[in-house]
Amino acid sequence: MKKRVAVLISGRGSNMSALLDAAEAPDYPASIALVLSNRPDAAGLARAADAGVATAVVDHRAFGTKARRYADGRDAFDAAVERALTDADVDVVCLAGFMRLFGAAFAERWKGRILNIHPTLLPAFPGLHVHRRMIEAGVKIAGCTVHFVVPETDAGPIVGQAALAVRPSDDEESLAARILALEHQLYPRCLELVANGRARLASGDVTEFADALVDAEGALVNPVSG
Repeated sequence: MKKRVAVLISGRGSNMSALLDAAEAPDYPASIALVLSNRPDAAGLARAADAGVATAVVDHRAFGTKARRYADGRDAFDAAVERALTDADVDVVCLAGFMRLFGAAFAERWKGRILNIHPTLLPAFPGLHVHRRMIEAGVKIAGCTVHFVVPETDAGPIVGQAALAVRPSDDEESLAARILALEHQLYPRCLELVANGRARLASGDVTEFADALVDAEGALVNPVSG
């Protein structure tokens, strides 16, 4: 039976679109059951609706942003998101440009069932403004990472990575565009591995792969091309 997936977005949802396209294949082990955004004006909601996928909005602004209310507001926001996921009978959650941080309790409840994509080769350059930071640091190899979500930001066990060489002519915008193209290949592949049980979060908070996916060194082999 296909895993039911919720994709969480905050904007245009280009990685969401890549997941939707992949899920159209009859043999893909996941179906997109819900697209949820924290912003009612997120362009990706229209794309999902056009594809016949259920959509939901949990507007973070309704839960308060003042410092003294932030913890309670985030807990209430997390609870509202979880209700939407439960109502949609979701098995796996994919964060795709979702610009909100969940609390530790939410991350623990969905442990092993929630993925994120980050536009660097983690653990290098976690956080925001990563393309600019990579250009400023003069890195020669860049890429993207799909990982299981844990309470710490951008710190979960890695499912897959894809890399490219940084060109001397690259600036922040061109590097971001080139990495985004890799993201659109990597995320569907990694979701496929998790949905069909060939990659999972094992005890000790490590990613465990099926034997066919690892080489003698225990590294994931070419996750983009499969």
